[in-house]
Amino acid sequence: MSFSQQDHAQIDKQGIPLDQINQQIQHFVDGFPYLNVIRAATVDDGIIRVSEDKLTQYLHQFDQAAGERSLVKFVPASGAATRMFKSLFAALDGKSDKSVDEFFARLSDFAFYNDLKAAMKADGKDLDDAAATDRPTVLRYLLATPGLDYGNLPKGLLEFHKYADGPRTPVEEHLVEGAAYANSNGVVRIHFTVSPEHRDRFEKLIADNKADYEAWLGVTFDVSFSEQKKATDTISVNMDNTPFRNADESLLFRPAGHGALIENLNDIDADIIFIKNIDNVVPDEIKEQTVTYKKVIGAVLLDAQQQITRLQSLLDTSDVSDGYIAEADELLRRTLFTQPPAAYDSWTKAQKLDYLRGKLNRPVRVCGMVKNVGEPGGGPFWARNADGSVSLQVVESAQIDLTDEEQKTIFDTATHFNPVDLVCGVKDSHGKKYNLPDFRDPLTGFITAKSKDGKDLKAQELPGLWNGAMADWNTIFVEVPLITFNPVKTVNDLLRKEHQPQGE
Repeated sequence: MSFSQQDHAQIDKQGIPLDQINQQIQHFVDGFPYLNVIRAATVDDGIIRVSEDKLTQYLHQFDQAAGERSLVKFVPASGAATRMFKSLFAALDGKSDKSVDEFFARLSDFAFYNDLKAAMKADGKDLDDAAATDRPTVLRYLLATPGLDYGNLPKGLLEFHKYADGPRTPVEEHLVEGAAYANSNGVVRIHFTVSPEHRDRFEKLIADNKADYEAWLGVTFDVSFSEQKKATDTISVNMDNTPFRNADESLLFRPAGHGALIENLNDIDADIIFIKNIDNVVPDEIKEQTVTYKKVIGAVLLDAQQQITRLQSLLDTSDVSDGYIAEADELLRRTLFTQPPAAYDSWTKAQKLDYLRGKLNRPVRVCGMVKNVGEPGGGPFWARNADGSVSLQVVESAQIDLTDEEQKTIFDTATHFNPVDLVCGVKDSHGKKYNLPDFRDPLTGFITAKSKDGKDLKAQELPGLWNGAMADWNTIFVEVPLITFNPVKTVNDLLRKEHQPQGE
C-alpha cells in the first residue's frame, strides 16, 4: 500500500509499524479464516467439575500459597455504559417500551435514585413528580448534563448496589471482592484498564474511598490504571479495502477491541493474574461463591504449574528416558487438554522432545465455565491448531463458519460458556515473564462494519483477549456456578434480585 509523507508522519505518531498496517489491510482483503472446531468441550470431556471434597482441598491449597505469590486482579473497565441505557435513549426519542415502564415503576430501587433526586432538586425539580408526569426530564437528568451524565460514563463509575452506608460502584465492589482472594500478605493489587477521558474520575473515586475500605477490610490496596495503547489501534478501510480517510485526509485508526489489552496484561508483573469484567459484581451477601471459585481456579492453576515445572526439569537433560517422554505426553493430554498431531507416534525422539518442551513452556490459564443460559459469550471447544494439535479454546460465534452444517451443529451442542472468569500464570518455571503477544493467534481477528460521517467503512478487531490473544496458552476449563455470573448489560439488570439488597 502506498502512503503519502503525511500518512507516514501520522503512522509514526501512532506508533504502529508500517508492515503491521499492511498486514491489517491484507486481512481486510483476504478475511480471517474460520477456526476448525472438533467438538464442544463438556463436563468430563474438557471441562472439570470439582467435587465437594476436592473443593475444600483446593481452598486450603490456595490460601496456603497466596502469601508466597504476587497476585493481581485485572479488570477491563474502559467500556462506556451507553448500551446499558439503549432503551432509555430510545424513550427520549419517543420510542418507549415495557422495559422503560419497568424502569420508572421501580425507580426508587436503583442505587442511583438518591443522587438523581438530589441533582433534580438542585434545579428546583422533584424526581417523583417528574417520573409520573415528565419522563423525558428524568431521563435527561440521568443520562446527560446537567445531571448524572450516566449515558456518557463507563460502567465502573455508576452506582450499582445499595448499602446501609450508601451506594457502591463496580470499582468499589471489585476492591471488596479483590480483598477476599487477591490478597497476598495483606496487600491487594488491582489493575483497571480505563479510557483516557475518564481516568481522572477513576483515580478520584479510588482516592476518595481507598482509606475507608482499607480500614474496614484490614488490607492495603495497591491500585493501578492503564489505557489501551494507541499502537494497538487498527487502520480502517473503505468497502474496496483502500484506507478510509477523514475529512482532513488523515487516516482513520480505531481501537481494536479487548484483544488490544493483551499488551496491558503483558505489562503486569505478577505470578497470578485474575481477570474479570467490570460489570460482573454482586452485593456482599452473595459474594461467597464467587470468592470460593476464584480460589478454586487459582489452586487448579497452581497445581498445573507444579506438574509442568516437574516435567520440564525431567525433560531438560541430555539423555531423557522414554518414560519421561510418555509422562510429559500424558500431562499434556490429561491435565492440559492438548492432543498431539496425528503423526506424533511416528516422530523421532528428538521431534517428540521438541514438541513436548514447546507445549510445556507456555503461559497457563484456567477459565471458569458456567452453564449456558442464552447469554452471549465465548464457548468452550476442542479446536485444531495450525500445528495439527488439538486443544481447548474459548471460541466466539464469529470465529465459526455457521453456514457449515457440521460446524454449526458442533457450535449448538456447547453446554457452557466463559463469562470472562480467568486466572493466568504468566511466568515460566524460573520466574521469568513470558512475552504474551508471542502466544497470540493473529489469524483470529474480526472484521466489522462501521460508518463515519455518513460513509460506510470496515474496521478490524485484534484477536480477543480471552480468545485468539490466548490461543497458544495451556488452557484448562473448570465448571463454576451460575451465581458467579451476574453481568449488567442493561440498566434493568440492576433490578434483578442478585443486584438488589438481599431479603427485599
